[in-house]
Amino acid sequence: MKTIICALTLTATLALPGATLAQNPGLRANYGEISLRAGFTPDPYRVSMAAGGGIDVYTDTPLPANCVGNITAAPDFEVTYTAGSLPLAFRTVSDRDTTLVINAPDGSWWCDDDGFGDGDAEVRFNRPQSGTYDIWVGTFGGGTAPATLLITETP
Repeated sequence: MKTIICALTLTATLALPGATLAQNPGLRANYGEISLRAGFTPDPYRVSMAAGGGIDVYTDTPLPANCVGNITAAPDFEVTYTAGSLPLAFRTVSDRDTTLVINAPDGSWWCDDDGFGDGDAEVRFNRPQSGTYDIWVGTFGGGTAPATLLITETP
């Protein structure tokens, strides 16, 4: 699977009549939330979860075609982050092929499949914004799978 990272703002898409998001950052996160400040410990911060869900990002969302995986409507995890000078990265680790969909504080959407290698995803913000990051951990090819979300400032 090829590494694909995308970012976009859905303002224009959402302005279209009848346009809705299958994924909803306003819902309570499936596996909780945390507030982190630059320099947080432990690093990486780890969250165990079941990746995947019934929404096919490719066919059921207005995200671009290079965003893939199966996710739930609610984010899997929510991070409220106070930025400093360090980068911020979100990574997945699983025995299955996992994907990431992230709604950044500015409303932009970021996606990855295999950026962390061997079927694991990574989205990295070199100059992260302070604010809320809603994170979905998906599975490539459907179903669910045990996974760990890693939140780190270490490249």
